[in-house]
Amino acid sequence: MTDDKNGRPGDSEGPEEPIIRDKRRIDPETGQVRQPAAESGASEDDAPDSGFIQAEGPDVETSLTDADLDFLSGQSTSDELAAERLADLQRVTAEYANYRKRTEANREVERERAVGEVVKVLLPVLDDLDRAEKHGDLTEGGPFAAIATKLRSGVERVGLKPFAAAGEEFDPQVHEAIFQQPSAEVQTPTIADVVESGYYLGSTLLRAAKVVVAVPNG
Repeated sequence: MTDDKNGRPGDSEGPEEPIIRDKRRIDPETGQVRQPAAESGASEDDAPDSGFIQAEGPDVETSLTDADLDFLSGQSTSDELAAERLADLQRVTAEYANYRKRTEANREVERERAVGEVVKVLLPVLDDLDRAEKHGDLTEGGPFAAIATKLRSGVERVGLKPFAAAGEEFDPQVHEAIFQQPSAEVQTPTIADVVESGYYLGSTLLRAAKVVVAVPNG
């Protein structure tokens, strides 16, 4: 080896030798999982040299589950690892199915809410048609009867359904009693007359029915 005129070593030495560090999680000789250097109290430079060469630069860590480590260390079989993966897949599939159901249910609720806001504007018109029909103003074949039929069929197509009729049992959950009249002909509270029909939009109660209720005598 010769020195240059400044006394520094010449280029004949060649490039520096690469730094050899063993970063493997599994000891190739014992098959056991190695403890990180920080936990064992040893520095990174004190790690055993097993011939695995890693160039200087950012460390790249592989994400391994406990099942993977058990399999690599020989503590579990391939069948056990496959069963673990199948259980993971089934759990993820079930979670995704539940997510889709919740999303579809929320979407349907939002659709009914939006349609309900529009349909509520038409409820007074439908009430007027019901009153006109009771008074005989919607004669069959007349122009108003045709308009009433078209309007009712139109709102039914978007899921609006009327309910409540005379003779049905009174239900305070969906019926609003505006008047009660004693009657010897009933044993339980019963609808005697419908003042305004109630409406469902799909499964949502859009408006309770206003009714006259016949109640049993004393």
